[in-house]
Amino acid sequence: MTKRVYLAAAMALAAIPAFASAQTADTPPAPAAAPDYGKPESWLCRPGKVDPCDANQDATIIKADGSRSTEKFSATTDPKFDCFYVYPTVSNDPTPNSDMVAGPEEDSVAAFQAGRFAKYCRVFAPLYRQVTIAALRAKLIGKPDTSDRAMAYHDVKAAWEEYLAYDNHGRGVVLIGHSQGAGILKSLVAKAIEGTPAQQQIISVLIPGTTVAVPEGKDVGGDLQSTPLCHTAKDVGCVVSYVTFRADAPPPANSHFGIVSEPGMVAACVDPAALTGGATTDAYLGAKGAGLSSLPMGPWTTDGAPVTTPFVKVPGLLSTACASAGKAHYLALTIHAQPTDKRTGTIVGDIVYGGMTLRDWGLHLIDMPVVMGNLVELSNLQAKAWLAKHPASPAG
Repeated sequence: MTKRVYLAAAMALAAIPAFASAQTADTPPAPAAAPDYGKPESWLCRPGKVDPCDANQDATIIKADGSRSTEKFSATTDPKFDCFYVYPTVSNDPTPNSDMVAGPEEDSVAAFQAGRFAKYCRVFAPLYRQVTIAALRAKLIGKPDTSDRAMAYHDVKAAWEEYLAYDNHGRGVVLIGHSQGAGILKSLVAKAIEGTPAQQQIISVLIPGTTVAVPEGKDVGGDLQSTPLCHTAKDVGCVVSYVTFRADAPPPANSHFGIVSEPGMVAACVDPAALTGGATTDAYLGAKGAGLSSLPMGPWTTDGAPVTTPFVKVPGLLSTACASAGKAHYLALTIHAQPTDKRTGTIVGDIVYGGMTLRDWGLHLIDMPVVMGNLVELSNLQAKAWLAKHPASPAG
């Protein structure tokens, strides 16, 4: 599959609702044997082969006056650290858990969410037998849950162990995931990384789109016992977690994200734009919109001129800030559309079903795109800080 095809499908498939629980239950004992991650075909992305993470990441920059330029993307030829990425719920397999054959949906979401990190790091992304869209939709309409969540977790755990044993070689690594992938990584950190030598290799944990519980007013002690929230771009071994809602449409009481039921606990919110020092976000939005589950994106400018790159940047148009409403803690997105701005003030990303906007999902579809540039730069800044503390590492 070509780079162009990967990204053409990404805008639709990467945005399929990831019906991941906001909470991650304890994982039962290991199920059937995990796939063999010593085989290249068990990986969606890994160094040394052409894969979805090599897809075109070029973006059209549109300023407030309507002027345009093209930002060309190139991956680093000298990566100083690694990125370990776990994709969200996208599988269209009809079974409760997916198989280990990548379909266009897995390819697309990796191109959409992980490819840009190759600006600085080597990207490893395992295939895993995730809970499928079919299984989660069935659960939402009241059918029995026949999916095996433990299988999905143990697959990723096996891939992580294979990576540590044969690929890491003492390098720093950023963990990256969204929705179901973020929830699995949260469990991986809690159950298989904290308190082990591998914890010293963790540069940071970037897991938007899942709820990470922390004691109110504290940085650690809820879902994660020794991995605190990040506060600056120089913090290492820390976590960035948030769930995105429009500033004028905060999470309702029945929200899937941002609400923790345990007394004294709240959902973590770390704003990547604030950590990288931006007054506005460095967004990389899908040129055609947020996918089939959302409304289509209209013209980006008043003149209706088409966009020919996969992504669009709109400097100064968007800002984010952590906020709370009732029991919810979340990342609030504000659109700063001015009457003189020749760009659209409409940014799609809400899940729409039957003509109705599902407010309880917020902007789950664009958790990463609205701050993608910030996340990528943050990974590099934190990697530099980690390398300064580990000068003997292979990349140091």
